[in-house]
Amino acid sequence: MEESPLHAFELYDLIPLAPAGIDISVNKAVILMWVIVGLVAFLMISAAASRKLVPGKLQNLAELIVEFIRGIILDTMGEAGMKYFPLVATLFLFILFANLLGLIPGSYTVTSQIIVTAVFALGIYGLSIVLGFSLHGAKFLGILVPPGTPGWLLPLMIPIELISQLARPISLAVRLFANMTAGHVILGVLFGLAISGGLLIGWLPFAFTIAMNGLEVGIAFIQAYIFTVLSCVYLGDAVTLHGHSEHAH
Repeated sequence: MEESPLHAFELYDLIPLAPAGIDISVNKAVILMWVIVGLVAFLMISAAASRKLVPGKLQNLAELIVEFIRGIILDTMGEAGMKYFPLVATLFLFILFANLLGLIPGSYTVTSQIIVTAVFALGIYGLSIVLGFSLHGAKFLGILVPPGTPGWLLPLMIPIELISQLARPISLAVRLFANMTAGHVILGVLFGLAISGGLLIGWLPFAFTIAMNGLEVGIAFIQAYIFTVLSCVYLGDAVTLHGHSEHAH
């Protein structure tokens, strides 16, 4: 019986825990999330602790990451968005490290779990809604009316914009989950073909596996970037309503 290509995404409890009937068991995904948090914290804390006038490799890397994330925020939210830098940086680094660590053979891709990407997407979108109403009150509902919309189009535009808003967290979660899952399924299938093909014909799928693995590194970065940019756009819409482009640098 052939093994399902989705077998690698199945999770099993390593430390069963269910206090008061609530399942908080520890599995491979949970451990990987602890590792990701530890690695990100170690990278940034070590870089900050070893700051010098002439930066070393670690400080250079940390400064490059900070400037990259700062550019995303300024381009999407303007200077007003810098107060959300810690949130955006944490989100980007966690997703990036999760995507990259998942490429290590024997590891696990945390972002291939829809529950993980859904929690991030719903959290960001929920925060944007809370921010919008807390900063603008009922005027935040104006986000459902694109600038310049004639009055006679409002009965049509408002339902369309409402559906567009509701689709935001769904598309945000599914895009990341689907891309990471699909890439790993293809890698698994190619690797299986390489093993079953033997030395005679197995080299061809093995060569594709190596090429695909290189491509997956790029996809890991791009997906973390897209998720972060869209998160900033949603938060920017809440902070500046339709005016984020006017404040963008």
